[in-house]
Amino acid sequence: MVRIVGVDVPDGKRVDVAITHIFGIGPYTAQRVVEKAGIDGDPTPKMSELSEEQVDRLREIIDKEYRVEGDLRRENVMNIRRLIDIGSYRGLRHRRGLPVRGQRTRTNARTRKGPRKTVAGRGRRTGMKK
Repeated sequence: MVRIVGVDVPDGKRVDVAITHIFGIGPYTAQRVVEKAGIDGDPTPKMSELSEEQVDRLREIIDKEYRVEGDLRRENVMNIRRLIDIGSYRGLRHRRGLPVRGQRTRTNARTRKGPRKTVAGRGRRTGMKK
Protein backbone atom coordinates (compact mmCIF):
# COMPACT_ATOMS: atom_id res chain seq x y z
CA MET A 1 0.00 0.00 0.00
CA VAL A 2 1.13 3.50 -0.83
CA ARG A 3 1.12 6.06 1.97
CA ILE A 4 0.10 9.62 1.05
CA VAL A 5 -0.39 12.33 3.71
CA GLY A 6 -0.46 9.68 6.44
CA VAL A 7 -3.18 7.58 4.78
CA ASP A 8 -2.74 4.09 3.34
CA VAL A 9 -4.13 4.40 -0.17
CA PRO A 10 -5.40 1.05 -1.60
CA ASP A 11 -3.27 -0.46 -4.37
CA GLY A 12 -5.95 -2.30 -6.30
CA LYS A 13 -8.05 0.75 -7.19
CA ARG A 14 -7.70 3.34 -9.93
CA VAL A 15 -5.61 6.35 -8.91
CA ASP A 16 -8.48 8.84 -8.99
CA VAL A 17 -10.67 6.55 -6.86
CA ALA A 18 -7.87 5.55 -4.48
CA ILE A 19 -6.88 9.09 -3.50
CA THR A 20 -10.47 9.89 -2.50
CA HIS A 21 -9.70 7.84 0.63
CA ILE A 22 -7.83 10.94 1.81
CA PHE A 23 -10.06 13.22 3.91
CA GLY A 24 -10.62 16.42 1.94
CA ILE A 25 -10.22 14.95 -1.55
CA GLY A 26 -13.43 14.06 -3.34
CA PRO A 27 -13.97 12.74 -6.87
CA TYR A 28 -13.66 16.13 -8.60
CA THR A 29 -10.50 17.13 -6.74
CA ALA A 30 -9.04 13.68 -7.37
CA GLN A 31 -9.51 14.16 -11.13
CA ARG A 32 -7.73 17.54 -10.98
CA VAL A 33 -4.81 16.11 -8.97
CA VAL A 34 -4.37 13.23 -11.43
CA GLU A 35 -4.35 15.68 -14.38
CA LYS A 36 -1.79 17.95 -12.67
CA ALA A 37 0.44 14.97 -11.89
CA GLY A 38 0.41 14.03 -15.56
CA ILE A 39 -0.92 10.53 -14.98
CA ASP A 40 -2.85 9.66 -18.09
CA GLY A 41 -4.60 6.74 -19.64
CA ASP A 42 -8.20 6.24 -20.73
CA PRO A 43 -9.00 4.13 -17.77
CA THR A 44 -6.73 5.73 -15.17
CA PRO A 45 -4.03 3.25 -14.06
CA LYS A 46 -4.23 1.48 -10.72
CA MET A 47 -2.10 2.68 -7.81
CA SER A 48 0.05 -0.47 -8.04
CA GLU A 49 0.93 0.38 -11.66
CA LEU A 50 2.39 3.81 -10.83
CA SER A 51 6.11 4.43 -10.72
CA GLU A 52 7.71 5.84 -7.56
CA GLU A 53 8.22 9.15 -9.40
CA GLN A 54 4.50 9.45 -10.18
CA VAL A 55 3.56 8.68 -6.57
CA ASP A 56 6.01 11.35 -5.40
CA ARG A 57 4.38 13.86 -7.78
CA LEU A 58 0.95 13.00 -6.36
CA ARG A 59 2.26 13.50 -2.80
CA GLU A 60 3.85 16.81 -3.71
CA ILE A 61 0.73 18.21 -5.40
CA ILE A 62 -1.57 17.16 -2.54
CA ASP A 63 0.83 18.54 0.11
CA LYS A 64 1.33 21.92 -1.56
CA GLU A 65 -2.06 22.76 -3.04
CA TYR A 66 -4.72 21.17 -0.84
CA ARG A 67 -5.65 21.26 2.83
CA VAL A 68 -6.29 17.64 3.79
CA GLU A 69 -6.49 15.22 6.73
CA GLY A 70 -5.32 16.66 10.09
CA ASP A 71 -5.20 20.31 9.02
CA LEU A 72 -8.69 20.17 7.50
CA ARG A 73 -10.17 18.30 10.46
CA ARG A 74 -8.60 20.83 12.84
CA GLU A 75 -9.99 23.72 10.81
CA ASN A 76 -13.50 22.19 10.88
CA VAL A 77 -13.34 21.73 14.65
CA MET A 78 -12.09 25.30 15.12
CA ASN A 79 -14.93 26.68 12.98
CA ILE A 80 -17.51 24.84 15.10
CA ARG A 81 -15.74 25.91 18.32
CA ARG A 82 -15.88 29.54 17.13
CA LEU A 83 -19.64 29.29 16.52
CA ILE A 84 -20.14 27.83 19.99
CA ASP A 85 -17.95 30.49 21.64
CA ILE A 86 -19.71 33.46 20.05
CA GLY A 87 -23.08 31.99 21.03
CA SER A 88 -24.62 31.96 17.58
CA TYR A 89 -27.75 29.94 16.87
CA ARG A 90 -25.74 27.38 14.93
CA GLY A 91 -23.30 27.15 17.84
CA LEU A 92 -26.14 26.45 20.28
CA ARG A 93 -27.47 23.70 18.01
CA HIS A 94 -23.99 22.14 17.87
CA ARG A 95 -23.67 22.34 21.66
CA ARG A 96 -27.05 20.66 22.20
CA GLY A 97 -26.39 17.99 19.57
CA LEU A 98 -29.39 18.95 17.44
CA PRO A 99 -29.65 19.47 13.67
CA VAL A 100 -27.95 22.70 12.65
CA ARG A 101 -29.42 23.45 9.24
CA GLY A 102 -33.12 23.88 9.92
CA GLN A 103 -34.34 20.31 9.78
CA ARG A 104 -37.41 19.31 11.76
CA THR A 105 -36.91 17.65 15.13
CA ARG A 106 -40.45 16.78 16.18
CA THR A 107 -40.00 13.55 14.26
CA ASN A 108 -36.79 12.22 12.73
CA ALA A 109 -33.39 13.74 13.66
CA ARG A 110 -32.49 10.44 15.36
CA THR A 111 -28.97 10.53 13.97
CA ARG A 112 -28.17 13.76 15.81
CA LYS A 113 -30.31 13.14 18.90
CA GLY A 114 -29.25 9.53 19.45
CA PRO A 115 -31.46 6.66 20.59
CA ARG A 116 -34.91 7.50 21.96
CA LYS A 117 -35.12 8.37 25.64
CA THR A 118 -38.44 7.12 26.99
CA VAL A 119 -40.23 9.60 29.23
CA ALA A 120 -42.51 8.33 32.02
CA GLY A 121 -46.16 9.41 31.87
CA ARG A 122 -46.42 9.50 28.12
CA GLY A 123 -48.83 7.42 26.06
CA ARG A 124 -52.37 6.17 26.63
CA ARG A 125 -54.06 6.34 29.97
CA THR A 126 -55.74 3.03 30.83
CA GLY A 127 -57.51 3.87 34.08
CA MET A 128 -60.28 6.11 32.61
CA LYS A 129 -63.02 3.51 31.86
CA LYS A 130 -66.71 3.63 32.88
